Amino acid sequence: MNKLAVVALGGNAILRGDEKGTIEQQELNASLTIENLIHLIKDGYELVISHGNGPQVGNILMRNDAGEQLYNIAPMPLDICVADSQGGIGYMIERIMRNVLNKHGIKKNIITLVTLVEVDKNDPAFKNPTKRIGKIYTKSEADKLTEDKNWIFKYSSKNNGGYRRVVPSPIPIEIINKEIIEQLLRGGNIVIAAGGGGIPVYFDEDNNIRTVDAVVDKDMASSLLAININADEFYVLTDVSYIYKNFGKETQKKLEFLNYADTIKHLKKGTFAEGTMEPKIRACLNFIKHGGSKSVITEATKLEDKSYGSKITMEYDK
Repeated sequence: MNKLAVVALGGNAILRGDEKGTIEQQELNASLTIENLIHLIKDGYELVISHGNGPQVGNILMRNDAGEQLYNIAPMPLDICVADSQGGIGYMIERIMRNVLNKHGIKKNIITLVTLVEVDKNDPAFKNPTKRIGKIYTKSEADKLTEDKNWIFKYSSKNNGGYRRVVPSPIPIEIINKEIIEQLLRGGNIVIAAGGGGIPVYFDEDNNIRTVDAVVDKDMASSLLAININADEFYVLTDVSYIYKNFGKETQKKLEFLNYADTIKHLKKGTFAEGTMEPKIRACLNFIKHGGSKSVITEATKLEDKSYGSKITMEYDK
């Protein structure tokens, strides 16, 4: 049986930080990234692809605001905006993947799934919203939105300062439709799922699905997806080729091979950048802890060269 791998595409795999975000830019970035996944398929891996949606869902929220203010169009809630971004980005990845496969003479079915992710409605994150979304507002604009919509804002130092809405980021509990995803995968299909961390929902006392104004961390959701479908390997593609100790400092050191225990020690020492590399490493450790054989963090264009990237395993102890 072929190995199963979940590949989490970072935001830079689709939209770079210095870009406006035109569809041409996003398609070019996606093409370059997907080209580097071909060797995994040629090596016999079955793939699930997840992706970020930060810039895209932010743009959707801004269109929400503009439509309401200029044309009195009813704004959609955050869960619908996340679903919109899953569909749009997933479609783009699927179309480009089909073209790249065609270029290499590979025939495979590809399907994009809008993915729901179960969270705990009592997760402590709901009492401490930290995830910034949407555009930057002035103090007076933020105060009015707080009054009108009960939104919570925090100061942002970007773009000369201002206030951005913050929402909770609860821990994902289970990927809904995980069985279907695994069936499709083991049937030889490429699946695009859990985009943007999935749409966070919970089950009420009648077992009905309810929504929450929150977002789920993409890497943690991708790690959970890998666990839920019994994947063998988990890849996180980002904008650096390796994990580094003391990144950006004179004492910076590349960490190429890590085992589970040593990585935990590094986390406790604060070795990794909080809010950037640390969540990715925690996602990789979560996968290894629950039976995964290998997690890899590397830069998208380096994936084809197996000598690149930091590998985290349970048993590696050299």
